Amino acid sequence: MSGHSKWATTKHKKAAIDAKRGKLFAKLIKNIEIAAKMGGPDPAGNPTLYDAIQKAKKQSVPNKNIDSAVKRGGGLDGGGVDYETIMYEVYGPQGVAVLVECLTDNKNRAAMEVRTAVTRNGGTMADPGSVSRLFNRKGVVVVTKSQEGKDVSEDDVLEATLDAGAEEVNELGETWQVISEAGDLVAVRSALQEAGLDYDSADVEFVATMDIPVGDATAAGKVLKLIDLLDDLDDVQNVFSNVEIPDEVMAALEDED
Repeated sequence: MSGHSKWATTKHKKAAIDAKRGKLFAKLIKNIEIAAKMGGPDPAGNPTLYDAIQKAKKQSVPNKNIDSAVKRGGGLDGGGVDYETIMYEVYGPQGVAVLVECLTDNKNRAAMEVRTAVTRNGGTMADPGSVSRLFNRKGVVVVTKSQEGKDVSEDDVLEATLDAGAEEVNELGETWQVISEAGDLVAVRSALQEAGLDYDSADVEFVATMDIPVGDATAAGKVLKLIDLLDDLDDVQNVFSNVEIPDEVMAALEDED
């Protein structure tokens, strides 16, 4: 990590704060619905649904809400969901790259809300492909270092996941981040389980190929404000960025909050 708080670290901290506010519930439920629609309502035969359910349970989403989402997504309640995925590409303050992933039932509403948030907060909408080329689609598994009184080392994680397709293991404060090809995500997650290691999350994400450092607190605050505003939109499911904020700047911003 070279002593820097890269986007992965920022995102992980932010997720923990969002979870406390209960803000993640709607997004987690939507993930379950989509996974059930795409791969069927049986988690045993649908790894994407399995991971979506596990992630929701780790965030204390009630089981009845999870069950209802599976039924809606799988069409078991006679209803069903009709979302489409849309990716918006954005240049934020300081030229940082931002990918905005939406799951929406109204693409006109999603487009208007994303565009408004971007243009009013120092960003610009980018042409398709101009930002996404700066990212690779990867499997990302987050593993807690401290598990049931045991400290999980980098070697523990590597030993468990290397043969399953892990490409690198990064330290993110109190967790380890395991990067793999997107197609190896399930194998890596399963290898951790077989080794008796729990995981916080297992998702396919867009990982930046090169980070853009923003060392000025005012500029970094503007970048994070834009990302927060985008993340708060109902239709936005995920936000990915290549911003790299030094530890001391992140600490200063946290103190301001």
